[in-house]
Amino acid sequence: MKLAMYDAGAGPRAGVIVGDDVLDAGVSAPVIELIADWDRARPLIEANLAGARAIPSTDVRLLAPIARPGKIFAIGLNYADHIAESAMETPAHQVWFTKAVTSVNGPYDPVLIARAAPFVDYEAEMVVVIGKRAKHVARADAAAYIFGYCVGNDVTERMWQHRTTQWSLGKSFDTHAPFGPWITTADDVADPHALAIECRVNGELRQSSNTSHLVFDVFAQIEHLSAAMTLEPGDVIFTGTPAGVGAAMDPRQFLKAGDVVRCNVEGLGYIENTLAAEA
Repeated sequence: MKLAMYDAGAGPRAGVIVGDDVLDAGVSAPVIELIADWDRARPLIEANLAGARAIPSTDVRLLAPIARPGKIFAIGLNYADHIAESAMETPAHQVWFTKAVTSVNGPYDPVLIARAAPFVDYEAEMVVVIGKRAKHVARADAAAYIFGYCVGNDVTERMWQHRTTQWSLGKSFDTHAPFGPWITTADDVADPHALAIECRVNGELRQSSNTSHLVFDVFAQIEHLSAAMTLEPGDVIFTGTPAGVGAAMDPRQFLKAGDVVRCNVEGLGYIENTLAAEA
C-alpha cells in the first residue's frame, strides 16, 4: 500500500495512491496515528477504498506523509563511495545526527536557501518509517519494526555543518527535510537493500547508486538506535547518501534559487523540489 497525506483544497487528508490517482482513506486521523494503530486501521482503510472516488494526483497537493515525526534521525558516511569523496575513513561505529522536526517539507514543495546559510547541498536517501515501539531490537528482528519506506533529500547547509563537529544545525534549516511522496508499506518492498537510488539537478544526473552499498544496512541501523532509545511509530530515519554531492565536485556546485532537485528510489517514487531564496 502507498499511504499518503494530501490536500485537495479542504485541508490535509490521508489517502492511498493507486496508479496515478489518490483515493481517500475515509478516516480522519493523520498518517502517524494510523501507523500507531495499523492492525486496526488497515482493514478499515481497505474497506473504505472500495467506494472511494479516485482523484488524479495532479489535482491535489501531496504533503509530507508525516508532518510532525517524534524523531528524525539521519546517518552520515554510510556509502563507501561517499566516504571516499569526502576524504574520510569508513567509520567503525555508526555516525548519527538529528534533523529538526521543523525541517520537514513536502515532496514537491520549495526548499529555501536561508539568508544566513547560502551553501546548500542535496543528499538523496532512502527513508525508513518506524511502525512499532522498538527498544533493544536485534538486527535479525528489525524488519518487523519497519512500517514502510519512502524517498528523502537530506538537504544540508555545508558551512554550518562543517564549522563545528556537530552536524545537526547544518542539517536542520527550515524545509531541509523533504520526504515522501508517500510511504510504501514494508510488505510491498521485497528487499530494501536492492533498490536503485539517484539524484538529478536540473535534469543532470549527480548521484547514482544502489541501497545494496549501504555500509550499515537498515536493520543494523535500527538495532543500533534502539539500543540507545525507544523508537516510536512514525519516527523517521534517513539511511545515508551515495557519492555525487555538490560539495565534493571540482569546483564545488552548491544549489541556487531556481534549481530543481529530483531524488528517486526504485519502487518508492520520487520527490522534486525547487530551490528558492528565503524571503
